[in-house]
Amino acid sequence: MTSPRTTLSLVDTDPAELAVDAIVIGVHSQTTEQESGSPAGALLLASGAESIAAAFDGKLTETLALLGATGGPGEVIKLATLGTVTAPVVAAVGLGPEPSGAAPAPETLRRAAGAAVRALAGAARVALALPLPDDADAPAALRAVTEGALLGGYRFAGYKTKPQPARRTPVAEVLVAVPDAADATAQAEVTRAQAVAGAVRTSRDWVNTAPNELRPPSFADAVATAAREAGLGVEVLDEAALAAGGYGGILAVGQGSEAPPRLVKLTYTPEGGGNGKRVALVGKGITFDTGGISIKPAQGMWEMKSDMAGAAAVGAAMLAVAALKPSVAVTGYLPMAENMPSGTSYRPGDVITMYSGKRVEVLNTDAEGRMILADAIARACEDGADYLFETSTLTGGQVIALGKKIAGVMGTPELCERVRAAGDATGEPAWPMPLPDDVRKGMDSDVADISQVNAGMDRAGHMLQGGVFLREFVTDEVAWAHIDIAGPGYHSGEATGYWTKGGTGVPVRTLLHLVDDVAANG
Repeated sequence: MTSPRTTLSLVDTDPAELAVDAIVIGVHSQTTEQESGSPAGALLLASGAESIAAAFDGKLTETLALLGATGGPGEVIKLATLGTVTAPVVAAVGLGPEPSGAAPAPETLRRAAGAAVRALAGAARVALALPLPDDADAPAALRAVTEGALLGGYRFAGYKTKPQPARRTPVAEVLVAVPDAADATAQAEVTRAQAVAGAVRTSRDWVNTAPNELRPPSFADAVATAAREAGLGVEVLDEAALAAGGYGGILAVGQGSEAPPRLVKLTYTPEGGGNGKRVALVGKGITFDTGGISIKPAQGMWEMKSDMAGAAAVGAAMLAVAALKPSVAVTGYLPMAENMPSGTSYRPGDVITMYSGKRVEVLNTDAEGRMILADAIARACEDGADYLFETSTLTGGQVIALGKKIAGVMGTPELCERVRAAGDATGEPAWPMPLPDDVRKGMDSDVADISQVNAGMDRAGHMLQGGVFLREFVTDEVAWAHIDIAGPGYHSGEATGYWTKGGTGVPVRTLLHLVDDVAANG
């Protein structure tokens, strides 16, 4: 199911003269008395809004304040222009306090653009006249605005059978005001934003799809079809191929469902071989997670349709890689299974022989993600990789430790730091976590090479247990990072910034930033 897409283009026309349904400007909150003598609490117009302010004879901020505007981040206040400018509506989006001597941070602009476009749903054509610096920070700022606008225009198509009068159509077209619309660097950012935001939207669509419509075979088919259309190499292993290949972890988790498991491999080969480096991306694809025999409580279980957010992110990121054509080889691995309780389910006490040959004692069938990931990681290492990035909605421990918006990162320290930096750059924050020896000792098994969780079922350091387990399947020569997105992968609250309710698309943009980093720096 494909959601409607917002289109994007650049303009360098005076914003006051643009023939659009609404023009978006930025406003800052003012916390202290300024040198100009304006009182604390007054609004300050951000750069880009000068011609709009002139059309209002200097009364724009006063009028916005009367309507309740404070300039708080993400706040959107709409004002009828009554013919003062061409657009019938001015929408002022809050940017927070004015930064001293600098443009707003890229993430502030990204969230503001997303909030404004989302608030203007129902308008066909919207222009953004937000502050864009004319220095070395210009590309990052424009990237943030364009990404935020496209992601703020996302809405899942859904399954309603009757028209919803109160449900407004997302903005169809966004124009971004820039100094020079023909500038090659600016145009390149638009091209990139369309590819990246398109990938995030695809990832969100897959996560938001009802689980009865996206079981492993159909998910694999959807990914494979999109990948072939994008020009990627595609290999799909069905249950027979998985059994013949010895993928014990994927098969064990999937054996309780009538919808059999899959492993999808997507390959991008750069022209001329690129820089010689090889990147592997691995994503967890549990299309629905009941917990299996170790069944979950009913409360909130419906959100477990999002337990394939890692695979959705990797599959979507590979589509963007195909479009952006970085100078580095990238391969995606998407293990897919449905974790169901039945007479054929795997059980606590089972010993599973994994693809790598290691034997794992199962103690909790709800720790299924690490089982399918371990097989995919081992395959990725066998195929050859210099860097391996794996992402998954792996543990509730991530949410307890870091909340719902900060991913946990474990693995090779240097690579974890690169993930953290990428997260900061893209607005998808991540925080490195340790892999302590005592956590590994607690996973010693009496009968197998390793227990799947702590042998005493101690949940202390549960997020770290997942990372420690996965480390067992990474070969020594491969630098790796495990990105736990149990919280950030799905947003169950109200829409905010460029996040809508449901799948977020995290960490598609982080993965693409990392691919660019490896392409540029090795």
